[in-house]
Parts: sequence; C-alpha cells; structure tokens
Amino acid sequence: MNNPAFFYVSLLTLCFTLAFVSEKVLLPTLTRMAKQPIYTDGPSWHLKKSGTPTMGGIAVVIAVSITALSGILFLVRRQEGAMAAHLLLLLLFSLSNALVGYIDDRKKLAHKENAGLSPRQKLLLQAVIGVIFLLLRSLLCDRPTHLSFASMNVELGFLYYPLALFLLLGIINSANLTDGVDGLASSVSFTIGISLFYLCRVENFEGAVLSIGLVGASLGFLCFNLHPAKIFMGDTGSLFLGALCCSVLFSMENPLLLLFFGSVYVIEGASVVLQVASFKLYRRRIFLMAPLHHHFEKKGWSENKIAICAMLITLFSAMIGALLWKL
Repeated sequence: MNNPAFFYVSLLTLCFTLAFVSEKVLLPTLTRMAKQPIYTDGPSWHLKKSGTPTMGGIAVVIAVSITALSGILFLVRRQEGAMAAHLLLLLLFSLSNALVGYIDDRKKLAHKENAGLSPRQKLLLQAVIGVIFLLLRSLLCDRPTHLSFASMNVELGFLYYPLALFLLLGIINSANLTDGVDGLASSVSFTIGISLFYLCRVENFEGAVLSIGLVGASLGFLCFNLHPAKIFMGDTGSLFLGALCCSVLFSMENPLLLLFFGSVYVIEGASVVLQVASFKLYRRRIFLMAPLHHHFEKKGWSENKIAICAMLITLFSAMIGALLWKL
C-alpha cells in the first residue's frame, strides 16, 4: 500500500458519511414504525423516552458492511485471498449477531413491550453462531489456537475454543447491557475503535479496517444518539458493535484482550451478575440499580457524564491491554 494514511482516512470518511446519511434517511421511517417500548422496571425518568425510534443500529450495520467490503475488494485486487476470506468471516460473524438483535427488536415492537427473545433463546442463537465462527476460522482460515503477544505465543490447544466462546458470549451480551443511556454504547465503541486501530494500523489490515468501522459508524451514530437521543440503536446495533469489537481482537490472535479493551462491557455485565447473585443469596442489592450505569443515574449523574467517564475508563484500560499485548 503506497499511502496507507490516505487509504484509512478515505475509509473512515466513507464509513462516517454512510452512517450519518443512512441514519438521516432511516430516521423518518423508524419514527413512524419503530418506537421504542421502555422497560418498566428501569429508571422511572426513562419513561419520558417512550416513543423514541429504535433500530438505528441498521445504519451502523450498513456503514460498517460497505466499509469492510471495500477492504475485502482491495485485498482481492492485491491477490490477498486468505486475508480477504478472514475479513469476510469476521464481517459475517458480526452481521449474524446483528441479525439476532434485529429479530429481538422486531419481537419487542410486535409485542409493544421491552421483551423480545428470551435470554435462553438469544444465548442459544449466539452460541451456535459463535461455534460456527470458531470452527470456520480454524478450518477455512487456518487460524491458530494460541494467545499472541509481541515476544511470545501461549498455546492453549483445545482449551482455546471454550475460552473463546465464553469471551464472545460474555462481551457481546455485556455490550448489549451497556446500551442503556444516551450515547453510552456508541461512545465506548468509538473509543475501543480508536485504541484498536492504533495497534492494528501497521501489521493487521483486517483489524484496522474493522476498527475504522467501529470509529466511523459510532461517530456517525453519535450525531443522533447524544443526550437527548433522537434515536436508539436497539439490539441490532449493540450486538453488532459488541461482535465487531470481538472480531478485531480475534484478528489480533488474542481474544483475552477483550477484558481490557472491552472493560466497560465487562464492568456492566459483572454488575448485573453480582446484583442478581447478591439478591438471590442474601436478599440485598449491591447497587441502587443494575446495570451499573443506572446506579450512577440514581446517584444523580447525567447521561453525558456517564458516557464521558466510560470513554475515559475504556481508554485507560485499553492502554493497559496494549502494554500487555506488547510484552
């Protein structure tokens, strides 16, 4: 690539423009047809958001898909078939999770309540997608089963697969939980994308292209999702962005780094697990409300303050993850 900076800037511009324009075009239709039912057990002040259009994640999916396909075509023209196939597989994995989210969103809208697929149904679908992804990645793309660091590789053998599947399901569903206040999920994804692009830009083309997708699409969506949000991304968007984050880390051959780059996702998911476990065992709540962002809302934090703090936490933990990866 003669001028990689120009290439990546062009991809970023393309992705941002596609996300922004697609959202602008979709907004009137979604306002008429896809008004968000609000979870009645959530914060009472969220009830005023009832009727805000949802499924804005469709624009994110469109923008990232076209951006990734541009990268695939570039690789095909350069006769980099193996890299193109791997990038396509990572995109298809993310799109499959977006489809699960779309089905969930449609069921919620059909029932006119915040209850779509059951947790068991959603987890089963995601597990099937995850298993197929890991198998295809190994069989067709010949990807290794080790954790890659700059100075060494830690071979896990068969243990790689259950660990990878656990991380996939945990991070993607925690990304879904993070989408609870205006601008939170998209601002975290934006920060993850910037951090990952910095690491991938030189030697990992697949990861760099998908990172550009995270940055451009999240930024384009944020133009409509900052508080007060004009549109929500829905499960279509949150599951897609969570899967996209996972895809980049898998392209880096170290899914364990998801714990650092996706630290806010981990914290949000852990807060729900701890809250449920504490209440079932001791009939006590650790937090005022879970996921954790609702706890801080109850403490009086604004939605913008929560989103900014989440970005800073993501940036700090991503720096730790980058240092570990460079060991």
